[in-house]
Amino acid sequence: MIAENQPLPSGTVTEKGVLGVQSYNPAELFASGTHVLFAVPGAFTPTCSEQHLPGYVNLADKLAAAGVDSINCLAVNDAFVMRAWAEQLQVGDAVRMLSDGDASYSEKLGLAKDMGSFGGVRSQRYAMVIKDGVVSHLFVEGEKQFELSKAEHVLAALQG
Repeated sequence: MIAENQPLPSGTVTEKGVLGVQSYNPAELFASGTHVLFAVPGAFTPTCSEQHLPGYVNLADKLAAAGVDSINCLAVNDAFVMRAWAEQLQVGDAVRMLSDGDASYSEKLGLAKDMGSFGGVRSQRYAMVIKDGVVSHLFVEGEKQFELSKAEHVLAALQG
């Protein structure tokens, strides 16, 4: 598993934008500045939709005031699902919605998990702070937990 003080590896994630589906290399996307990347097991799932993503949307201004240049949500769903989820929750420009459609980037990070009949290989729930391409904070949740990767916890770590 990726660890604090390690550089973010290269890979591919996608986003559905106005120009269609765009591909990004996270190592390049987060090479400069301070970024939050949090991952959820799946779009439209209860905890992810009711708490995890909305927490980051609600605290986007405070995270920016703490020096965060971008907030990014990653899930093992396709880019079209991520866009629809963002529209349903009225995310706007607060959070970039990134797709890891085949879980390859989650696997590269060592943060993939086989959830069996729930949906196959998905991402574990986590949050990380990336400063100039290096993971400065990593918060990986335990089984069926939701505390460490909350926006409030990440904000407190940045302010502390």
